[in-house]
Amino acid sequence: MRAIILNEPGEVNQLHYTEIPQPEPLENEVLIKVKAISINPVDVKTRAGKGVYGRLKEESPLIIGWDISGVVEKTGSKVTQFKKGDAVFGMVNFPGHGKAYAEYVAAPETHLALKPANVSFEEAAAATLVALTAYQALVHHAKVQAGQNILVHAASGGVGHIAIQIAKYLGAAVTGTSSLKNKEFVLGLGADKHIDYNTYDWNSHQDSFDFILDTIGGDNIDKSIEVTKKGGTLISIPTGLNEKVAKKAKMKGIEGYFILVQSNGEDMKAIANLLEKGIIKPFVSETFPFDKMKEAHLQQETGRTKGKIIITL
Repeated sequence: MRAIILNEPGEVNQLHYTEIPQPEPLENEVLIKVKAISINPVDVKTRAGKGVYGRLKEESPLIIGWDISGVVEKTGSKVTQFKKGDAVFGMVNFPGHGKAYAEYVAAPETHLALKPANVSFEEAAAATLVALTAYQALVHHAKVQAGQNILVHAASGGVGHIAIQIAKYLGAAVTGTSSLKNKEFVLGLGADKHIDYNTYDWNSHQDSFDFILDTIGGDNIDKSIEVTKKGGTLISIPTGLNEKVAKKAKMKGIEGYFILVQSNGEDMKAIANLLEKGIIKPFVSETFPFDKMKEAHLQQETGRTKGKIIITL
C-alpha cells in the first residue's frame, strides 16, 4: 500500500511517499480502507520535530497523522463493535503512533465510531481530533453549564469552530475571537458575540468569562487570565501554562491548566450523535488529494485556515 513516511523531521520535503506492506489488525483492531484524512497543527509541528515527535522518533517507519474516516476492511478476532463494510471514523492512537498517512490503517476499535449516514467521509474526518479536543475540554474538564459566559479563542479555526457549536448546544453564551474577515463565519456558527483580536483592548475589557478555551497560547494566556471571572476556568490547548502564568491564575482564583486530547471511542460516539442530529457541522475549507500532502501541510502552516483541511484518497 502507499504511505507517507517521515525519515527525519524538517520541512515538507521530509514527507516521503513509499510502498509498505498493508498492516494486519491485532485481535482488538480493525483494518480501515481510508477515504479521508484530516490535517491538524500537531501534524505540522510533529513533522518539523516538535509536537509529539519526541514520543515517536524511535518508530520505524514513522507515519504521522491521526484523523481518519473510511470503511472497515477486516476485523481482529476479538472485535465486537464493527464488521467488514462499516463506515467508521476516529482519531487513532493519539498521542501515540497513529500511522494515518496511508491507504490502510489498523486502529483499535475503542478509538472509533460508526460514521453517520448523513455525514460525508470528508466531514467525518474533519470531526475527529478537533471535535474530541473541544468535547473533552468543554464537557469533561470545564463541565460547561447552561447560562455560563464562555470565550473561545481562534473561533474560526479547527478546534474553535467546533467548540462554539458544542458550547451553544450546552446552553452557554459564547463569544468567539477571530480576525474581522471571519466575523460573519464565527457568528454563523452560533456565537453570540465576536471579538476582533487585532483591535480589541484586553486591558480595558468589559467582559468577564466563566470559561475560556485558549487555542493559541503564548501571550494569549495572560490576556485570557485578565478576562476570566474569579472561580472560572482557563484551558490552554497548544501550550502548557508555565509556572508564572499558573501562579498568576491561582492568585486571581482561576483554575488554569493545559490538556492534551486523548483517543476515546465513547467520546467519538457522542460526537457521531451530535453530527447525526446536525448539532455540530464541521467546515471543510480545502480538500487535497493524497498526492498533495505537502501542499496541505504548507496551507496548514500559514495558521490562517478556516475550519479544516482534508486529504482524500
